[in-house]
Amino acid sequence: MSDHLVVVNFKTYESAHGIAAEELALIMEQIETDARMIAVVSAFDLSAVVSAAPNLEIWTQHLDPINFGSNTGWLHPETAIQRGAKGTLINHAEHKVSIEHIAMLLDNVPEGFTICACAADIDEARALSALQPDYVAVEPPELIGGEISVTTADPEIVSGTARAIREISEDVGILCGAGVKNGQDVLKAIELGTSGVLLASGVTKVKDAVAALNDLVSEL
Repeated sequence: MSDHLVVVNFKTYESAHGIAAEELALIMEQIETDARMIAVVSAFDLSAVVSAAPNLEIWTQHLDPINFGSNTGWLHPETAIQRGAKGTLINHAEHKVSIEHIAMLLDNVPEGFTICACAADIDEARALSALQPDYVAVEPPELIGGEISVTTADPEIVSGTARAIREISEDVGILCGAGVKNGQDVLKAIELGTSGVLLASGVTKVKDAVAALNDLVSEL
C-alpha cells in the first residue's frame, strides 16, 4: 500500500447513507489500487459499513473529547473505536469546533487512531499542524461541492499549506479537498505537496462510482 490517500466523505448525502453507504463502501473496497482508500461515514452507519466492507478503512465524521458519563447526544471516541472506526475527521467546514476541542480529542484517542483535522486556509492549517494530528486537510469552503478542483482554482493554497505545515512538522500528513473529481486532480494534489485528497460528491453523487473511483486512483 502506498502513502497516498483517497478519502471519501459520505456526508449525509441520500446516495451515501443507510444501505447506500454499505453499497458504496463495498465498491470502494473492491477497487484495485495501492492507494489507501478510506470511507468517512455517519456515526449512524458506522457499524453497518464496517460489517459490509470489513477490509476497507472506515473513519467516522466527527467525535467529541468526552469521558464516559452524562453526555447525551455527544460522540464518544471509545464507542466509535469499538464499532470499528479507524479514524475521524474533525473541524470540517460543515462542523467547525474550537482548537481546544481538537487538542482534547487528540489527547483522548489511543495511538494508531487517525485524526484528520480540516482547515479552511493556510493560517488555520498552520495552527492545526502545531497540535500534531495525523493529517491536516485544507479545503476552501467556497469550493466544497463545486465543479472546479481546488488544485485548479487555487493551487497556491495547496502548495502554501504544504510549505506552512512542513515548517512546523515533518510528521503531519497533508491532504487537500474541494471540487476534486478525477485522477488529474489527485495527481496535481500530489505534485503540489500533499499525501492525497479528501473528497465527497465526486464519488457519492455520481452515476457510476466504480468508474469515478478508478479514475481517481488512475495516476497513483
